[in-house]
Amino acid sequence: MQEPRETVTRLLMRLHGADAETRGETLRQVVELLYPELRRLASGMMRRERQGHTLQPTALVHEAFLDLVDQSSVDWEGRAHFMASAARVMRHILVDHARGRASQKRGGGLPHLTLDETLGVGTPGRSLEILHLDQALDRLAALDARAAQVIELRVFGGLTVDEAAAVLGVSKRTVDADWSVARMWLARELSASAGESS
Repeated sequence: MQEPRETVTRLLMRLHGADAETRGETLRQVVELLYPELRRLASGMMRRERQGHTLQPTALVHEAFLDLVDQSSVDWEGRAHFMASAARVMRHILVDHARGRASQKRGGGLPHLTLDETLGVGTPGRSLEILHLDQALDRLAALDARAAQVIELRVFGGLTVDEAAAVLGVSKRTVDADWSVARMWLARELSASAGESS
């Protein structure tokens, strides 16, 4: 019997050049194999959301699956690449949900995070909207994609250093270094954007 990791890699390789029907069925099998990990990732992301959020972790995984099926141009290189893509898709679903809520409430009721709680830097009690963090994270991704993925997995996904290293297929030392640099960069960016908006 094949190990789940080998099975996932084999299934992902099958997606290269597959038609839409084969792609959908294959992705369903991948999600089924990775469901406990995807559910844990979604639960980590939902911990940062407000009480009574209309999305639940299971629904977030299912929405992410639908978005991943639509990504016909993506050929995942393996489990780590797929999990990083799933984390990005989940982040965008939550951010889009926050944007929709903001437009309904004209800016009120957006989820807030504290810099010190989220990134381990900043002034205690200072909050920021999830949308500001998302925008800063997009700017970071343009400069250092892996560092942005580390922040995405740790902040939005709630993963530990060990878990993020496993998802990205890098060492814990690499994740620690990316985490340290990215936190400082984001703190500076978020402080600058807070100063502009005040």
